[in-house]
Amino acid sequence: MIRTSSLLLAALCAFGQAAFAQQYPTRPIHLVVTFAPGGGADLIARSVSDPLSRRLGQPVVVDNRPGAGGTIGADAVAKSAPDGYTLLFGTPGPQITNPYLMRKLPYDPVKDFAPVAMLSVAPNVLVVHPSLAAKNVKELIALAKAQPGKLNFSSAGIGATSHLAMEYFNSVAGTQITHVPYKGTGAALQDLLAGNVQMAIDTVGPLLPFIKSGQLRALGVTTPGRIPLLPDVPTIADTLPGFEASSMNYIATRAGTPQAVITRLNHEINAVVATPEVRDRLISIGAIPTTETPEQLGARIKSLAEKWKKVIEISGAKVD
Repeated sequence: MIRTSSLLLAALCAFGQAAFAQQYPTRPIHLVVTFAPGGGADLIARSVSDPLSRRLGQPVVVDNRPGAGGTIGADAVAKSAPDGYTLLFGTPGPQITNPYLMRKLPYDPVKDFAPVAMLSVAPNVLVVHPSLAAKNVKELIALAKAQPGKLNFSSAGIGATSHLAMEYFNSVAGTQITHVPYKGTGAALQDLLAGNVQMAIDTVGPLLPFIKSGQLRALGVTTPGRIPLLPDVPTIADTLPGFEASSMNYIATRAGTPQAVITRLNHEINAVVATPEVRDRLISIGAIPTTETPEQLGARIKSLAEKWKKVIEISGAKVD
């Protein structure tokens, strides 16, 4: 009798979820971006939100909640109702790197979120100031090993992708290139252009104009293959096999959201990313459009968290 009641309850729950998903959405959806308006994450979010609104028949409102390395916005999603009306615009910080950079998070990076859909991979590129006597990755490694600790690199701040990607380079290449953190990409780029620091690994978008003008020299991209915006620049993996250090953008939501809602969102977001309008827009700002199932995205997040945990432990990076 107990078993029959349990099966009946499960069936009723499944029916209720399916009915809810069939009607979803009936009101505006909030897409929480953990950065201020105008940045790369915000730009990608807005590139996707309008066409997604049209497909879902409800507004998808970009809700900027910057601060604390992405944890403020992520916490808002973690504490939202599990109904698919509050989505997280994911970057590596909230679920992948912050758990190992910060002493304590206000949410559980695994249990509080459900993966929904990939959006894009954001390639990084290793650049050096033209005054540095290194024309390729191999020469840079040799130069750094000949004078350990003497060369330095800039980043947008401790724990930023631009910091951890270069720490990963150090660990794989066996170099000791010194970290010089700044408050944001703009300040880091300014000192790099002035020659006050010798190199950086950062996203392609902000660096591209200076690569094209010759103010910076691109040595390698961090993706497994070459990228459309820099077709003549080899991969770092050509010299350091297996090297990959790109950022990513994805959509997650509150854990416990009905699976049928997640499936619907995944279908619609994948369709949006596949449209020529969105694909061209993402490529033009240095992102590679990417689609995955929720299961594939979940596996990607888990794998990257394990990878960057090791890098962070080796580097000793911590954010107060």
